Parts: sequence; C-alpha cells; structure tokens
Amino acid sequence: QPKTTTGITLKINPLGSFMNYDVYAQKALSGILLDSQEMHAILQTPNDDILPLLHSAFQVRKHHFGRTVQIQVLMNAKSGLCPEDCGYCSQASNSDAPIDKYPLRPAEEIIDAARQAKANGAYRYCIVTSGRAPTDREVDAVADVVQQIKQDIDIDICCCLGLLNENKAQRLKEAGVDRVNHNLNTSKNHTPNIVSTHTYEDRVNTLHAIQKVGLDT
Repeated sequence: QPKTTTGITLKINPLGSFMNYDVYAQKALSGILLDSQEMHAILQTPNDDILPLLHSAFQVRKHHFGRTVQIQVLMNAKSGLCPEDCGYCSQASNSDAPIDKYPLRPAEEIIDAARQAKANGAYRYCIVTSGRAPTDREVDAVADVVQQIKQDIDIDICCCLGLLNENKAQRLKEAGVDRVNHNLNTSKNHTPNIVSTHTYEDRVNTLHAIQKVGLDT
C-alpha cells in the first residue's frame, strides 16, 4: 500500500522497498551496478508503474544515445525446415505455426535487399537463417553474398546462423561479416525446460568461437 512521508506518496513493491525509479537511473548514470534486490524490484514493477519506469530508463538511454536510433534491417534468408525443438520458436520442428518454409534464398535476393536497406537509411543488415547450424555449403554461400555486398554497399553486416565453430566463424569474418547475433535465451538451469536438441554449453561454445576470431557479438 502507498505510504505518505512529508506530503509525498511513495509506492512500495512486493519486496517492501520504495519504488524510486529515478534513483535507479541516477545510479546507472553514475556507473553503479544495481544490486540483485533492486534488479528484482524492477522486474516486479506493477503495471501501473510501467510509465514511470520507462521515463527513468529513458534518462539513461538519452544520456548515452540522445534521441537518435539506428535502423537495422533483418533478412530472413532461410525459413523453417529446422530440426531443433526450441519451445519459443515458430520455426521449431514441433511447431505448427503457419510460417513460410524455404531454403536459402538466391544470392541476388539477399544482395538486392541489402541495397534497399541502405537506401532506407539502415546502419546494419542482418542475414538470418533457420536451423541448428549452417552447413559448410551454406557458410560458403553466405560468405560469398557478404563479400558482394561489401564491395558495393557501405553497410554493417550481421549474421545469425545458429551454432558455429571457430572455423566457420573465421570464414564469415574473412568475408566481411562485422557481427554475429547469437543469444543465450535463458539460464543454464532452465535451458532443458525449453529445448532438448541442444545444450546451454552449445550456445556458449558458439559465443566463444565468435569472440575468439574477433567478431562482435
């Protein structure tokens, strides 16, 4: 319940602490890491307090980035046809979502889309493929496309291709890829609850391979 102190009404979250989002913002701006209880409190923000929370978060964003945004365009270069059973993904083998399914798009389609992305003001163009991991042939195809894009178009290239080893990551880097997107979708302990076809360590190993060859993640 709200408490009143010297005429100011302060809300208390379920953990019993005062919800002063501006204080959290000032700590972040000062380079102070929020402690676990403060982080938990933010995650427990009541629906009625979402706008105050967003306002305070925006103060941090504005300090670092102003009111500018970077446009990033995603190309779904291969859709569906995935053997993985990730519980959150519409392209998973056990999903019945009505999605398009197709193999790797022709090179010209991917290149033309990159050209259009640049014309529309995009800073980064991300080539995304479904599947557990790209085959050697798919890595070669993506690398060739990236080389062609880099020759003609001044745009940052990101790839999201699934599990990678160091060799495949190196080939992508040499082709001109700037960044690889690869998420740790949940904690190590919770991973078996959402996917059985790969492990948390598989994803961590991919990140290590990406970082070892000098690609951004």
